[in-house]
Amino acid sequence: MAQPRLKDIADALGISVATVSNALGQKGRVSVELADRIRIEAESQGYAPGGPGRALRTGRSGMVGMVVPDLTNPLFPRMAQALERECASAGYDMLIADSHGDSSAQDAAILRLVRRGAEGIVLIPRRGTRIADIPTPLAVIDTPSTHRNDSSADHFQGGTAIVAHLTGLGHRKLLLLGESARSPVQTDRIAGMRAGLPGSATAEVAWLERDGPDVCAAAVRRGVSAIATTSDLVALRALGCLDAAGIAVPGQVALSGFDDLVFAPVMRPPLTTMIADHAAIAAHALAALVARIEGRNGPPAVRVAMTLIPRASTLGSQKTQQEMTTC
Repeated sequence: MAQPRLKDIADALGISVATVSNALGQKGRVSVELADRIRIEAESQGYAPGGPGRALRTGRSGMVGMVVPDLTNPLFPRMAQALERECASAGYDMLIADSHGDSSAQDAAILRLVRRGAEGIVLIPRRGTRIADIPTPLAVIDTPSTHRNDSSADHFQGGTAIVAHLTGLGHRKLLLLGESARSPVQTDRIAGMRAGLPGSATAEVAWLERDGPDVCAAAVRRGVSAIATTSDLVALRALGCLDAAGIAVPGQVALSGFDDLVFAPVMRPPLTTMIADHAAIAAHALAALVARIEGRNGPPAVRVAMTLIPRASTLGSQKTQQEMTTC
């Protein structure tokens, strides 16, 4: 159904569009009685003065759009909530769209939000997709290695930190496990993990998309004592595979994730993970977007440090250095 216009309200009451605009904008000389009739009619038609009405008065909608790759992934609603809070504080409304993991759907979602009045778009791109040129200001939340990235967690630093945690517990043979090598976020996390390995430690790299979940049990049988994954969702799949193979976590192998998703603290065992400061990431992305909307130079891109949350999936697996080196 088409959104009601000021003209629809004016036609219903037999008055001018200017009078309707003045009444809804609380400006000009409109009697209290007529202003009340206009507001009642606007409400009955489902008219939303915050968007189209504001655009008519100021030339701006006060609306920003956000496109995420998959709303079924608990990480993205969390980021959307953080951005919505920042928008509310800055006096903006927010529209959200899901690209469903498809590059063409991503482009279509951006254009759909622009047509609905979004002055700018905050985009979390689907892995492996090209960020299209669009006729509206854009801010990107992804990873520092992504072209046009504005704000993100420091995924490389997060990878380094999780491996420092595991090797600090004495682990010297690790499996670094991601879901897809096509994901810049995951490849940056793996790169950080590899960079964080001390000279006395070794690591294998595997991808579920290519190698399948059985790679976890096979690695443990080869002597791997810790599995560092690129997300809590990957860790959950790894835990299922290990459990099916009769391999205990953390008794026989430590396991870690990324993102501190809602299920991480209630897994059995609770999952050691890394968490990002979503509020800081959202605040910087919106600052960059608003600057572009207003024709100003935005702030430089930032990477926000991630924080370790240690739990039983690794802390319950401490062994002596001698035990690790003889596995």
